[in-house]
Amino acid sequence: MTTTRLVATPPQGLSLRRRRTVLAVCCLSLFLVGMDTTIVNIGLPAIGRDLGGGTRGLEWTVDAYTLVLAGLLISSGAVADRVGRRRVFQVGLVVFGAASVGCAVASSLGMLVAARVVQGVGASMLSPVALAIVVNAITDPKERARAIGVWAAVFGVSMAAGPVVGGALISAVGWRGVFWVNLPVIAGALVLSALFVPESRAARARRLDPPGQVLLMLLVGLTVGVLIEGPRLGWGSGWALAAYGAVAGVGVVFVVVESRRGEPLMDPALFRRRSFAGAVFGAVVVFVALNVTLLLNTLYLQEVRGMSPAAAGVLTLPMALGATVCAPWAGRMVGQRGARLPLTLAGVFTVVGGLALVGVDARTPVPVLLCAYLAIGVGFGFANAPLTNTAVSGLPPERAGVAGGTTSTARQVGAALGIAVAGAFVAGAGSGAGGLVAAAQPGWLVVAGCGALLVGVAWVAAG
Repeated sequence: MTTTRLVATPPQGLSLRRRRTVLAVCCLSLFLVGMDTTIVNIGLPAIGRDLGGGTRGLEWTVDAYTLVLAGLLISSGAVADRVGRRRVFQVGLVVFGAASVGCAVASSLGMLVAARVVQGVGASMLSPVALAIVVNAITDPKERARAIGVWAAVFGVSMAAGPVVGGALISAVGWRGVFWVNLPVIAGALVLSALFVPESRAARARRLDPPGQVLLMLLVGLTVGVLIEGPRLGWGSGWALAAYGAVAGVGVVFVVVESRRGEPLMDPALFRRRSFAGAVFGAVVVFVALNVTLLLNTLYLQEVRGMSPAAAGVLTLPMALGATVCAPWAGRMVGQRGARLPLTLAGVFTVVGGLALVGVDARTPVPVLLCAYLAIGVGFGFANAPLTNTAVSGLPPERAGVAGGTTSTARQVGAALGIAVAGAFVAGAGSGAGGLVAAAQPGWLVVAGCGALLVGVAWVAAG
């Protein structure tokens, strides 16, 4: 396979202060992308009341963004290698901002979903470029592990803080505020990137892979679509069975096509490395757990407990706190001891949090909820840095971008799957709070199961 150098200008030329500034600018863009993955969750009840649409329509409001983001991450990174990372980064900011305006002024659920698709296109130009810059600008293994810890902390905090920020905005100005708030962040990122992020291109840019791109989006879209529409179609209906066959067929074709291409979108050879395959699987699992938690929790707190969006957001603060504290801590652990310990802690805390929520009802004491949210936040915080470091460690720098793009794709696939799985559980919930509580119980078991799988990843794939 032909490989590609990620940075034409040696990153060793950057001073410590400049490296930290570049990391800060990249983290700002990651905060924007991550927050928009989850901030809409807290507003789904308000969006449904204003624009109409049932559970499935609201699920598409979230997954339209994550599906496009997942499908285009690697291709956007390849384009950035070819035409310039800073240029693509800034184009992504402009597209993301324009789409945010479209979301904010949407007058129907269909218009909102369409604008979210465009938002996903813009976001795909931000995340892979940011990670490639961080990994290649900081070459010392220990410093890179700490930097990835900071990166993971910002990304984790952005996703965990989404419900908090969203709740406050919705209570203050309505659900449209969760999109208007993006504009000042985008303006700041545009200015800072122009001042501090150097332009760079690959010495030899990877070729684009249109067949792989189309097949990847088909595979992810069909999988998530089956989960979202399954309750309506019937899991054993003819349409559903045909969809299962289509998912399997597209998956096989994707693997065959990518194995035969000289520069594939997603290199199958990387998955022969146990550490890399485990990290990708772990990234999917973590984000399934997080997004199942966020959607079920939003519905539980607002529909069962009768809380306002702001109160529901504040109640999830322990989740953001756990992610904030533990992500940089995990980065330091990785630099000193490797990935196994933080990943094991991530799995154990996620299991505890999921199991603590299995029996919740309308009268569950608030301290129990707070402890469960804290445990899940701690698990999420401990997971991201070791997964990212495990994926890129042991690979030459020129392959770090592909590895990082693949794990970023895995995160967004996990996010989309998590929303679809949670929605499938509650789509057929009976009327009243009791029906929703009962329908959500399997979802909390899924969260706990994801934690158990993370423990397995820690001991099988991480050293």
